[in-house]
Amino acid sequence: MAVLAPRRSTPVGRRPSSIGLKILMAVTGILLVLFLFAHMAGNLKIFFGEGPFDHYAHWLRTIGAPVLPGQWFLWIQRTLLTVAVIGHIGAAVVLARRARRARPIRYAHRPKIQGSYAARTMRWGGVIIVLFVIFHILDLTTGTLNPVGSPGHPYANVVADFAPGRWYVTLFYTLAIVAVGFHLRHGIYSAARTLGQHTARGERLWRAAAGLAAVVLVFGYLSVPFAVITGLVS
Repeated sequence: MAVLAPRRSTPVGRRPSSIGLKILMAVTGILLVLFLFAHMAGNLKIFFGEGPFDHYAHWLRTIGAPVLPGQWFLWIQRTLLTVAVIGHIGAAVVLARRARRARPIRYAHRPKIQGSYAARTMRWGGVIIVLFVIFHILDLTTGTLNPVGSPGHPYANVVADFAPGRWYVTLFYTLAIVAVGFHLRHGIYSAARTLGQHTARGERLWRAAAGLAAVVLVFGYLSVPFAVITGLVS
């Protein structure tokens, strides 16, 4: 007598696999990391003075000319980054929900699990980063929340933004960048594992590389506001 196979509760192909979602998170995460480092390199031009920094900001608006009309490159970049962020967050939310459904009964006493502090704070860190991105756009992109808010004077916008009297902006910026560092440290290591790095030696190297990248990113971004506060940039 033939034995009938159990019916699947969910049709095949109806939803993306967890592996596919992890790959999506890894790929979009890599794109966002590359942007963060490129953006950091641009920010550091502020140490060369007002003229070079303003010239760099103007150059960004003319990339692709005359093939592309003014600022089209920036809008293409913003669109791709928005798609990457939505894909990254969407995949993270779906994976988190699946993990909760896989463990429907909560622990009466949940002991400390293995994993770094960064891994345990990915969720609240992600919320802080999203809020910071919104504020950053309204502050230094549109100029809505900036004391100067002049598109033609980005150097003045940055100096006014992190003036000592606006210490709360610097505090929020610092908190957000530190959250980005933790997120980056865990994210790079997780992406390496997702994309096939499973050897013990390879994992140690990727963990060290992730930590180094996070430190460089945090110091690179925070050097600007603290240079303004201390008067090194004015």
